[in-house]
Amino acid sequence: MASTERVDETSIGIHREYVMDVRIAELDGGRYRFEAPRHEGIEFEDTETAELYADVYFDVNGFEEAGTGDRGVPPIIIQAGRDTLAAYLLTQPYADRQWVGSFMGVQPGKIERYASRVRKRATTIRRKVADLEDAETDL
Repeated sequence: MASTERVDETSIGIHREYVMDVRIAELDGGRYRFEAPRHEGIEFEDTETAELYADVYFDVNGFEEAGTGDRGVPPIIIQAGRDTLAAYLLTQPYADRQWVGSFMGVQPGKIERYASRVRKRATTIRRKVADLEDAETDL
């Protein structure tokens, strides 16, 4: 559910808002920026990749990429397991399903199943957070 709220000079609106002040902003030029507290933000070419990145973010309870280098992976992603690592790698500009499958030694179809698990966990996490926030406002 996109809005036309102006986020900053380059934003033309909000593509998607999540719990805990996390969102994906739509930028001029058809790009999308993931934004979260204590995260420097990162831009993507398409909504699918930006949303998968948000799912990885929620799956590991947040992470920061600052200091990991251009092709580095935040340690929390490595510790989270193969499915989270595969999903994270799919969000990187140098990787696609073939590359990630080759890197991890599995067929590309398995990479999509890994990403699907991350999406499902992230959805569950966001739902539980929203339920907690609703319960707090009912007090």
